[in-house]
Amino acid sequence: MGKTTTSRDWTQIYAIYGVDQWQTLLFLLFHALLFTILSVLYLLYFDAMGAFFESLFSVTGVTLPGGAARFAAGFTGSVTAISAVCLFFAAANFFYSAVPLHHDMALRMVGAVSDWSTVKHALDLGCGRGILLNAVATQLKKEGSSGRVVGLDRNKTTTLKTLRTAKIEGVGEYVTCREGDVRSLPFGDNYFDVVVSGVFVHTVGKEYGKRTVEAAAERTRVVGEVVRVLKPGGVGVVWDLLHVPEYVRRLQELKMEDIRVSERVTAFMVSSHIVSFRKPSQHIVGSGEVRLEWRC
Repeated sequence: MGKTTTSRDWTQIYAIYGVDQWQTLLFLLFHALLFTILSVLYLLYFDAMGAFFESLFSVTGVTLPGGAARFAAGFTGSVTAISAVCLFFAAANFFYSAVPLHHDMALRMVGAVSDWSTVKHALDLGCGRGILLNAVATQLKKEGSSGRVVGLDRNKTTTLKTLRTAKIEGVGEYVTCREGDVRSLPFGDNYFDVVVSGVFVHTVGKEYGKRTVEAAAERTRVVGEVVRVLKPGGVGVVWDLLHVPEYVRRLQELKMEDIRVSERVTAFMVSSHIVSFRKPSQHIVGSGEVRLEWRC
């Protein structure tokens, strides 16, 4: 299995790609700061807060042993401080997952394909900002390939931004983007040599709820579409959150070969895995073997 690595500072990645769902990051940071301020106020005015709780208990007619009010004030302040720490950690993990980890995992996914020199057509499902898309294009450029990679996204505005990032990365001639529905890919059967997707498939079907049968059916439908558009002998590589086991089951049902699942990687505060597979050159009988051997 090939391996592609490069050293790149996260500030460079952020400068080019920014952060998806920045509203979530601001929400976490705002509340982290709010809870931090409240924690400091509890510390500075601890005696006053103790008196407040004591008066509160007296108004309600509750008789408590001595020191109970101070304990309540201290407990509330401690919970507030812990909440602030947790929110800061969540914000940091969100940023790390969206920028440096996303770039690192994109390189690992590229490394899962052993020979890019023979790749003529590649596809990135849910290309988003283009981190994975441009990693594929960069590898094609390094190999001196005449191949091209298509980025598919459901938002036309996103695809236009992605084309700009490809030009910044110097791989604009290797990239094309289009709008489309991943549940019904606008491509013919057996068209792509490689199909990749990074932290996207889990978002499909979310209108039905994350853990509903309908949402699971939509996600497995996407997996089926990936297999459909892959050429015989083609390789699929998917990095996603939470639902990778159901993708593996679907790939086994579709008789895919060389199914491999990475070890757990924490991303966006939940578990994630990379799953790779190869479409057989001809139909096979029996369930595919799943190899748990990657080190992420």
